[in-house]
Amino acid sequence: MLSESSAAVVKATLPVVQAHGEAITGCFYPRMFKAHPELLNIFNRGNQANGAQKAALAASVVAYAEHLLGTSDLPWEPILERIAQKHVSLGISAPQYTIVGRHLMAAIGEVLGDAVTPEVAAAWDEVYWLFACELIAREARLYTEAGIAEGQSIWREWRIENRTEETREVVSFTLVPADGGTVPTFTPGQYVSVAVDLDGDRGQQIRQYSLSGRPDADHWRITVKRVRGIDGAPDGVVSTFLHERVQVGDTLRLSPPCGEVSVVAGEGPLLLVSAGIGLTPAMAALEHLAVTEPERPVVLVHADRAGTAHAMRNDLPRLQEQLPNLRMRLWYEDVTDSQLLGLKAEVASGLVDPEQIPVNPDAHVHLCGPVPFMTTVRGGLLRRGVPRERIAYEVFGPGMLRDERV
Repeated sequence: MLSESSAAVVKATLPVVQAHGEAITGCFYPRMFKAHPELLNIFNRGNQANGAQKAALAASVVAYAEHLLGTSDLPWEPILERIAQKHVSLGISAPQYTIVGRHLMAAIGEVLGDAVTPEVAAAWDEVYWLFACELIAREARLYTEAGIAEGQSIWREWRIENRTEETREVVSFTLVPADGGTVPTFTPGQYVSVAVDLDGDRGQQIRQYSLSGRPDADHWRITVKRVRGIDGAPDGVVSTFLHERVQVGDTLRLSPPCGEVSVVAGEGPLLLVSAGIGLTPAMAALEHLAVTEPERPVVLVHADRAGTAHAMRNDLPRLQEQLPNLRMRLWYEDVTDSQLLGLKAEVASGLVDPEQIPVNPDAHVHLCGPVPFMTTVRGGLLRRGVPRERIAYEVFGPGMLRDERV
C-alpha cells in the first residue's frame, strides 16, 4: 500500500509524470547503460532503437501508480505476471532493481527539474520500490519453480539436432540438451529466451521464441521468422544470425520455459487465432492436444500472406488426422497457391474478418500475432459476446493491447 502522504503527492503529480514518461525513460536508459554497459547484454537493442522499450517502461510505471491510487480499471495482475515472466527469461536479479531505481529517479529529476521537490522524489521512489518488491517476490518464486537457485545462471546449452526450412523466411530448430540431461516440459504458449554472441562490439543479444513443438517430448522446437527491416530499419540481428549462422550440431544458450499464457487453459471448445509467425503457440497446443485430448473441439483460424508463407502447414494434415474435431479456417492475402494437399480447410481471400470466425459460445480463445491484428480480432469477438476473461493473447515484444480495458 502506498502511504497516505505519498498517495496525495503521486495523485497530484501523476499527470506531469505521465506527460513526460517517455522523456524520462528516454533519459533513463542512456544514463544506466553508460554506468553499467554490461546491461546492454540483457536489453533488446532493437526495442531500444525503435523506442518500444522506453514506451513500455513509462506505461508500466504509470499503470502501477494508477493501480496503487485505485484510479485504473486496467487488470494489474496479468501485467505484473507478464513482466515477471519476461524478467525471469532474461535472468534479471534482485540487485539489478537497485541500479534501475537509482537511474530512474535521477532521470525524473533531470527531466522535471525543480518540480521534483524532496517530497515528490520520496513519493515516486516509494512507488518504484513497491513495484520492484512485487516483481522481486514473484520472480523469486518463478526461479524456484524452475529449479534455479539464487545466484545461479538461467542459461543452459542446447544442441541443434535438426533444422527445417519451413518457408523462405521461417526456419524451425529441433534442440536437445547438450549435457544429455532431461528435457523440461512446458505449457503450450510458453517461450524460451535464446542468447547469441554477435560479432564485433555488439555483444550478447537475447530474443524470445515460442516453443512450437509438443510438450513432454524428448526435444524442444522453436520456429524463427527472419525479421526484415522496413522503411530503412535494420534487419533483426538475432533472427538473421539464427538463419544464416546456426546449423545442425551447433549449440545455443536457452532459458527455462517462461510465459504466463496457457493456450490450452480451460475445458471444452478451443478457438486458436493467429497471424504469421504467431501460429507457433497454436502449433504447440495442437501437438499437445493430439496426445492428451484428441477429441477436444478445436477451431484453428490462421492468417498469412500466402500459402507458401504459412509455416508448418505441412504438419496440419497429420494433426487433423489425430484431432477429428479440428476445424480449420485460413485467410490468405494471396490465394493463388492456397492448395493444401490432404487437408480439409476453408480458405478465404484477404484479411481475417472477425465476423466470419466460427465461434462456439463456450469456447476459450487464444490470440497470437501482430498487435493491430489481435486488437481487431479481440474487439470483434467481444462485440459478438465472447467474455473478456475467455480471451487470452500473446504479445511479442514489450507492448500490450490498446483495448485491454474493454
